[in-house]
Amino acid sequence: MSEPARDEPSLPIEALEFLTWLAIERGRAAGTIEAYRRDLRGYTAWLAGRGRSLEQVVEDDLVAWLTTLAADGLAPATVKRAAVAARQLHRYLAVEAVLPTDPGADVETPRVPSALPKALTEAEVTRLLDAVVGDEPVARRDRALLEVLYGTGLRIAELVGLSLGDVDLDGALLRAMGKGRRERIVPIGRLARQSLEAWFDPGGRPALVPAGGHARRGDAEAVFLNQRGGRLTRQGAWLVVTGHGAAAGLAGRLSPHVLRHSCATHMLDRGADIRAVQELLGHASISTTQTYTKVTTDRLWRAYDAAHPRAGRRT
Repeated sequence: MSEPARDEPSLPIEALEFLTWLAIERGRAAGTIEAYRRDLRGYTAWLAGRGRSLEQVVEDDLVAWLTTLAADGLAPATVKRAAVAARQLHRYLAVEAVLPTDPGADVETPRVPSALPKALTEAEVTRLLDAVVGDEPVARRDRALLEVLYGTGLRIAELVGLSLGDVDLDGALLRAMGKGRRERIVPIGRLARQSLEAWFDPGGRPALVPAGGHARRGDAEAVFLNQRGGRLTRQGAWLVVTGHGAAAGLAGRLSPHVLRHSCATHMLDRGADIRAVQELLGHASISTTQTYTKVTTDRLWRAYDAAHPRAGRRT
């Protein structure tokens, strides 16, 4: 784990041990660890400003801190994440007998209003994919990247983390490593498979491999490469998606996650079983997938209200 910047407060040893435990014992992703680190820096700095240490915290302290965050205008989701980080820290310290009690045991996490996914229409997805023109290596890569994102519902981190051994074109399957390092097998649809085959052909991925070979093994095994032959990063993949989105007239509406939303919404629109969609997307809880059923139900009601002569308006 990286060291904190010099202008940031250092974390108490108990918090550092907690972060190490999350990474090693719980297998949390590096991004999650860094988010917890930021929240806990803010929390422990706030405690220090009140002259209190982790050993002295009581429930009222934790509630006061969360109230302060909300009063500072932070988004409910940000306050909730901070609450989870602090509660899990205190739970860890209590379980490990570092502290005798858990002051966060009865502290409720803030509720976050449900945000409905903003899926593209099927016509907009087609327009996006048609915006990739040409047959040069980068065009083949971009077409494959967009087809795979929409066709499989992968998260952007899962996509750029793909290695050659994770893709089985003959079996039309790929292996994705999801949150918490949970592995799942995902089917590859016909168009996504065709775009991957074109990307793997000599005029695609092999053309971006450096003349002297890859300097790093991780680059040599990567499915998606940048123009220098290295593994494509999350930021690079994000730019690919948003760049073609702008070309397709979707500027400001498109992100990798919108393609994931669109994959799930369109499958449910066409009658897919929600459990199958849950497994495809790698959701740990069915309740996460159920968010999409609200989207499709709203669409059904709009169509019904607009078309049926005796539908009227819902109140």
